[in-house]
Amino acid sequence: MTKIREKVMDARTAEEKIYVASQVQLMWWKFRKHSMATISSVFIITMYLIAIFADFVAPYDPNETDTKHLYVPPRGIHFFGPNGFSLRPFVYGLKLHVDEETYRKTYTDDKSVQYPIRFFVHGSPYKMWGLIESDIHLFGLEEGKGVFLLGTDKLGQDVFSRVVFGARVSLSIGLVGIAISLLLGVGIGGASGYYGGVVDLVVQRVIEFIRSVPTTPLWMALSAALPPDLPPLARYFGITVILSLIGWTGLARVVRGRFLALREQDFVMAAKLAGASEWRVIMRHMVPSFMSYLIASVTLAIPGMIISETSLSFLGLGLRPPVVSWGVMLRDAQKLRVVAQAPWLLLPGVFVVVTVLAFNFVGDGLRDAVDPYSR
Repeated sequence: MTKIREKVMDARTAEEKIYVASQVQLMWWKFRKHSMATISSVFIITMYLIAIFADFVAPYDPNETDTKHLYVPPRGIHFFGPNGFSLRPFVYGLKLHVDEETYRKTYTDDKSVQYPIRFFVHGSPYKMWGLIESDIHLFGLEEGKGVFLLGTDKLGQDVFSRVVFGARVSLSIGLVGIAISLLLGVGIGGASGYYGGVVDLVVQRVIEFIRSVPTTPLWMALSAALPPDLPPLARYFGITVILSLIGWTGLARVVRGRFLALREQDFVMAAKLAGASEWRVIMRHMVPSFMSYLIASVTLAIPGMIISETSLSFLGLGLRPPVVSWGVMLRDAQKLRVVAQAPWLLLPGVFVVVTVLAFNFVGDGLRDAVDPYSR
């Protein structure tokens, strides 16, 4: 009987917590039940932290070339060697073999030489966020280059370092692009749904025209219109604006539908009768009432921005060297012969796929959490 009473009391306590919990708490409890969304959110946060501190995390400069290490395959990290177990991880030396007939270079491990991997080592100098000068990297070798966790490319550039720096560009372009699309979608879609009439008619015809044009050719046409001699930073913002100008229409449709449903609600009418301005009614009463839906929609839209930038850069119409992004890196994998000899050059595509899947899982979790009372 005592155990039954304890279970009943625990159930009552849980119900009382639900009754007095805020909307944010209910959403958080519902989101935590989505295991894939929770794992994906941890992955996305980790990727953004790596992108923010890319100069420190990457062992080498992403544009630093090394003609002695061309197309080196991904290196293995070892704890066991000829001398037994080593508490400090290490990599073996490299032996270069050149085929006398095809002149193809291959690399094998030289197990007679071991290079210990050390943390917080001095390496190539950098300026963190353009402010803090340093030469300390998270890990590396004190005896020069040779970690190459993901191999090297045709110029001897470290693929892992380029993936880390590419994350900074590819992930940030998704956030910046969605921020612009959010402003356009909420502003234009909100005006369309709130005022109706001629405003709604004009906005909807513009949206229908933009959505009727095939997306990829429109991207290509607008990207090709950018001057080829633009500085890297200007081209970055140019591509971001292009993606945003095309991607705001879907969000505007969602916002318009919500405004049409909310503008006749009692709390909106009460705010108008109380003398609130239209701007206050929209920003303080209508938009916050479906902010959770906006967050879920934005999270699901970020992968589209990342894929768009990757596609344009892969086709040579987006970002270009010396800018490093996942799409720019995948341009090296366009030739079948290169992929056959160095398949690790496709690894940036793996990061794109995993990141997009992670955002989709988080978006699904947020979409379920938006309605915390559903089962």
